[in-house]
Amino acid sequence: MSARISPLPQRGGGCLPAGQAGGGATDLPAERLYRALSIAGAVADPEIPVLTIADLGVLRGARLAADGAVEVDITPTYSGCPAMNMIALNVEAALAAQGIAARVTLVLSPAWTTDWMTPDGREKLRAYGIAPPSPKATRRALFGMDEEISCPRCGSAETEKLSEFGSTACKSLWRCTACREPFDHFKCL
Repeated sequence: MSARISPLPQRGGGCLPAGQAGGGATDLPAERLYRALSIAGAVADPEIPVLTIADLGVLRGARLAADGAVEVDITPTYSGCPAMNMIALNVEAALAAQGIAARVTLVLSPAWTTDWMTPDGREKLRAYGIAPPSPKATRRALFGMDEEISCPRCGSAETEKLSEFGSTACKSLWRCTACREPFDHFKCL
């Protein structure tokens, strides 16, 4: 019997097995996958520790392999992201600590987009001092055109880009001209 579930955001967080959005009884494989997704989803991003991989939308789904192991799918925020190996190891370790044999698969298609970030994840970024991407990616990002970026510290829209790259390749470096503080902006992709 093959079971697969994907993360489906629910009010209050968490995931439900695909087709089980209203709750109800699930078979044993679906319960096991739900538990595995919950554990994997709680793994922190190594570059931005206030975010989980579920907050980022990096966690794509899970399924039971023929050998009984759980296969967890993750998608990098961009190809070549150095954090993906650490995330895969941390997911496997978190599941092993709960007695779940698991393998992590890197899924490149469809490509990750900032649209997959949760609203809670965006707010965590802001509180951490990183300007989050807009809630909906636009074509402007394809042409290198910046959206209006507000300072995560004072909220001012009077900001300027200092560098296309910040502390990591997925962030750019900005400065608020109102409070004069520099900050990272998580690029909209």
